Amino acid sequence: MTTTYSSRVPAAAAPAGIAAARATDLSKVYGQGETKVVALDRVSVEFRKAEFTAIMGPSGSGKSTLMHCMAGLDSVSSGSALIGDTELTKLKDKKLTKLRRDRIGFIFQAYNLLPTLNALENITLPLDIAGRKTEQAWLDRVIETVGLSGRLKHRPSQLSGGQQQRVAVARALASRPEIIFGDEPTGNLDSRAGAEVLGFLRNSVRELGQTIVMVTHDPVAASYADRVVFLADGRIVDDMSGPTAESVLERMKNLDARVRTN
Repeated sequence: MTTTYSSRVPAAAAPAGIAAARATDLSKVYGQGETKVVALDRVSVEFRKAEFTAIMGPSGSGKSTLMHCMAGLDSVSSGSALIGDTELTKLKDKKLTKLRRDRIGFIFQAYNLLPTLNALENITLPLDIAGRKTEQAWLDRVIETVGLSGRLKHRPSQLSGGQQQRVAVARALASRPEIIFGDEPTGNLDSRAGAEVLGFLRNSVRELGQTIVMVTHDPVAASYADRVVFLADGRIVDDMSGPTAESVLERMKNLDARVRTN
């Protein structure tokens, strides 16, 4: 993906000290003995409400693992992961599934839209599955924020990649989750479409008070965030506020050099 996005929209002020999610001494280990891999090594981090956070790091640094553990998509080996005041490691499968459905939104590279449903039906699908009534005023606001008003009756095959990802963004926002996790949400898009989607994510934080945590490899994508958390070797090694593409790129170069010398 090229990095010729438009300039970042100024960030909204986030309520200080209020955590939508947090990890404390979180570790994730795969395998054992000679095949043991420590993906996360006692990570402690908070993701504040109404803030857009990007997670970055070299390949294999643990950034996607951290997001998956925080979103309840993967178990943790030790430590804790909380959404609000709810400790994920203490939930049984049924309650964890309910929490993910009711309190967390997801946006991934693969748009995961159902081809037989139109855009509006895809947006409201999680609410329909949960048997929850759509809040029409909120839904209208979300659709307006992501710029889909004229495309609601179109099926995914009739939409561009950027439009499909906007549907995925709207779907994540529609249930008013406490936090949205995105794993390379613009990774399959060209630079223009990527800029549009990042702008919509930025607007959802500023205008709707949404909390977003996004894993990305792209310094320009990260520059849309309020904050960037950097991982290397399964540990948090830096935390940057008010990032620019240039400052993030410089930090990533330093991390890549560090990985190569270890």
